[in-house]
Formats: sequence, C-alpha cells, structure tokens
Amino acid sequence: MLYTPIMTDPAKAQLEAIAHRGIDALRRGDAAAARSAFDAIAASGRATPQIWLFLAQSCDMQDDRTAARAALAQVLAADPANPYALVMQGEIFTRDGDDRAASAWYDRALAAAAGIGQLPADLVARLQRAEAERVAIAGRFTAAMHAALAAAGVDGDAAGPRFAESLAIVAGATRPYLQEPTSFYFPGLPQQAFYDPADFAWVAALEAAFPAIRTEAEAVLADRAGTAPYVEAPRDRPAKAHSLLDDPRWSAFHLIQHGLPVAANAARCPATMAAIADLPIPVIAGRSPMVLFSLLAPGTHIAPHTGMLNTRLICHLPLIVPPDCRLRVGNTTRNVEAGKMLIFDDSIEHEAWNDSDAMRVILLFEIWRPELTLAERAGLTALFESISVYGAE
Repeated sequence: MLYTPIMTDPAKAQLEAIAHRGIDALRRGDAAAARSAFDAIAASGRATPQIWLFLAQSCDMQDDRTAARAALAQVLAADPANPYALVMQGEIFTRDGDDRAASAWYDRALAAAAGIGQLPADLVARLQRAEAERVAIAGRFTAAMHAALAAAGVDGDAAGPRFAESLAIVAGATRPYLQEPTSFYFPGLPQQAFYDPADFAWVAALEAAFPAIRTEAEAVLADRAGTAPYVEAPRDRPAKAHSLLDDPRWSAFHLIQHGLPVAANAARCPATMAAIADLPIPVIAGRSPMVLFSLLAPGTHIAPHTGMLNTRLICHLPLIVPPDCRLRVGNTTRNVEAGKMLIFDDSIEHEAWNDSDAMRVILLFEIWRPELTLAERAGLTALFESISVYGAE
C-alpha cells in the first residue's frame, strides 16, 4: 500500500517515528507490532485517515473484524471515496458470509476507483478480486432466488418474460432500460421494448404482401441506385457522433422522406407503396411519413443508440435476411426472420447486427404509439409541425 508523509510538524516527531515503525511492521507482516504502533497514534487523537487505514489493515491481518471496521469507519468519515477502505469493507463482509453487504461495498469501491487515473498495483489486484467476487455473489444470489421460487411453487418460465427480466435486474445481471429519446419525451407511456405484432390488425395484410415487397427490394439491391447512407451529417447543424455516420454499410432507399414521396424510388416499388397506404403512420408536415428500405452490409454492427421520439413505434418487415441477423432492444434480443414483423420502441437503447456474409434488407417505417389518444396525436402533430417551421422563412 502506498503512503505519503503523514506528519511533518517537528513537534510531532515522536508520533512520526512510531508511524514509521508501524509501517515497517506491516511490511514485515508483523500485525501485532503494527497494530500497537497505530493504536498508540490513534489514542493520541492525532491519527490521519492514512493512519486509520494502516490500523485497519493491521487489525484485518489479525482477523479482528470489529476493530478493522471501526478504523475503516474513521477513514471513510474523512474520505468517503477511499477505494482501499471501501474494498476492505467488502472483503471483511465476504469473510462474514454477508453477500449483500459485501456486494454493496464492492460496487462502491469499483465506482470510486473508476474515477482515479493511475492505480497502485496492489489496489488493482484487490479490485480485480472484488469484481470476481461480485460475479460469484450474483451467481449465488440467483441460485438462491430460483431455489426459493421453486420451494414456493412458482414456475419462473410460466411467470413470463417480464418476470424473468425483473429477476435478472435484481440479480445485477443487467439493468433497467427506459425510454431516453434524444429530442422529445412524452410522459406516461409504457416502458415496453417490443410489441406483439398480433395486437395490430394491419400486420397480417402487410406480411401477406411480403413476397411482392421482397421482389421490389431485390431489384433495389441489385443496382443500389437511389440509396444513401442511413445516417448523414446535417448541412446546417453539428453532426452527432455515430459509428456509421455517412457510412454506406448502413444505407437507406427512401420511399417517403420528410413526409413526401421520393418520386423515382416510389415509382420502382408500387407494391410496397400500396401495402403501406392504409397503415397508421403519422402524417406530420416536414417530418412524416417516413418509409424506407434499410440495407445493412455483411459484418456490420449498428452500435447501441436511442431514437429521437417516444411517441412512435418503429416497424421492421424483414425482407432479405441471411443467417445471424439480430436486433436488441433493452434487455430483449430477437432473431430477425424474413416476413415476420418486429415492432419496437426505438427510444429505448437498441442495436443490430448482421454477422453474415450477405446483405440484410428490411422495410422500415414508423407508426403512432397505440396508447396515444386521437386528441394527443392531433396535439403532437401541431406541435411537431410548429417546431419544423420555427425560424424558417
């Protein structure tokens, strides 16, 4: 353990000498001598947080957990983010067999250490052990929960995916993912990652049109005419950071963009345009409808991100889907299957993968969230349109 000069006032030379004798004893592994020295300084009322930490270490070497905790409490009263004191508290509670307390101290220690640049080697080793112990605690906790559920006659699988996700969150295996739109937040909407396509009456007809839509997508893919990077830098504003900014590996073939048909593209896809004509797509001047083919190149990963609004749902009708294509929204990951709709809230963190050696193509559009009333949709339409024209000539 590294240390700095403890007492520099010449009047305290005797205590300084005692401190150095204690430090030398710690280095030799003589816990009794070290504790005697640091106890003497503590009794004088002149102990610094560093001295209290050394006293805690010497008590810990003797497995006097009560005394070690008392000394660590003095350290943390003066320096609440001291990573040595925090990780030592966790280690002591681990020896006590108190997993919940130990995990809390390890969490705090790892968070405190994350804000420090260069860490001493001995502290790095202890933090690595703390992380490993935290994983082991999570495993023991999960096993105990499942055992308790089984004893109570609760079938976790029968309780459903929401219950399973809650178990993963309480066990620390994951975290809650909530709506985090980048531009506009509407309060009071369900925090639901995926929606069941069977709950939308229009899905069956759209899926039935899949073969004709796929044929048009194949023609687009054959020549790539009319495609552009899905994420493009704006002309009049700073570009937001994105790993695929202006990158053709993630491309779009826009059928309707900013509320207006892209005439040349729409003309190539009459079956697709007919299939989307009666869908509950928002109509907002300058903004929506938004309908496109999304093309994701082989081996491409769309990094985790969130959408602009939580007033819509994003709809994917997968058209050309090689193996190993996935979509994660929050804590749920779905395989992408040709002809099977995916409907999700893109204001929740999501990401996508094409781990195959072929192009993936989907039909992508947005719909109003079903929870919004007609009055709310009218209000949002007027609001978004006013934002679009604000400052324009």
